[in-house]
Amino acid sequence: MATVPAIRLNNGVEIPQLGFGVYQVPPDRTVEAVRTALEVGYRHIDTAEMYGNEKEVGQAVRESGIDRSEVFVTSKLNNGFHRRGDALKAFDQTLDDLGFDYLDLFLIHWPLPTIDVDYVETWKAMEEIYAGGKCRAVGVSNFNPHHLRRLFGETEVRPAVNQIEVHPYLTNDEVRAFDAEHEIVTEAWSPIAQGKVLDDPAIVAIAEKLDRTPAQVVLRWHVQRGDVVFPKSVTRARVEENFALFDFELDEGQMATVTGLDRGERTGPDPDTFDYVPG
Repeated sequence: MATVPAIRLNNGVEIPQLGFGVYQVPPDRTVEAVRTALEVGYRHIDTAEMYGNEKEVGQAVRESGIDRSEVFVTSKLNNGFHRRGDALKAFDQTLDDLGFDYLDLFLIHWPLPTIDVDYVETWKAMEEIYAGGKCRAVGVSNFNPHHLRRLFGETEVRPAVNQIEVHPYLTNDEVRAFDAEHEIVTEAWSPIAQGKVLDDPAIVAIAEKLDRTPAQVVLRWHVQRGDVVFPKSVTRARVEENFALFDFELDEGQMATVTGLDRGERTGPDPDTFDYVPG
């Protein structure tokens, strides 16, 4: 079984660079999917309150027989709970739903800059959660540099992680560079652009040369760029394929070719305008 590299966060906590995502995995399939991922060797699971499958993630971890301390689990604050008191209660609910005594990483899911709750208030609640000792690290998701600058100026704890959309058609290098400059680890969601990049001729050509799949080429590109990445699948063969990234490398030319595919093309919402709050 391959050893997944770990990245040290700005507070000293280590996070596995490759994780397993459960976005859009239905609750009734989540236990089996996460159990399979853990059997394959994943030790990092990424969920969220809005995914509706935290209970099943917790169940799978408990039933796996793997010690809780060996599995890094991330969840994210529901968009409807940005006020301080709501955020604190939501974190407690996440722990209850997972059935854990602590969480490894908790993120603000979206900045929601157009709603009537300032994300600075939300981040101050995250600071309280971190200070309470039941969360090993706190961070943000979908924050742009101008959002982060406000946090730096008005709060005390620097986010450990910024989880953003990154793939060959949206390399998001400006945000990644800002994160790196400020000791914030970038995590890449939608790493294969919901499959859109897998038929790209340039990626297919690299895959054929290396005798790898296009998905492995793209995921390896993420790994070599130093980001945390968490593909998802409910198919065991694909889960295994996505884990087999550590016995080959892309050379400089291949890395440059994949990076050069950037179109600035999102598969998800723009963080500066996205304002969805669950009813």
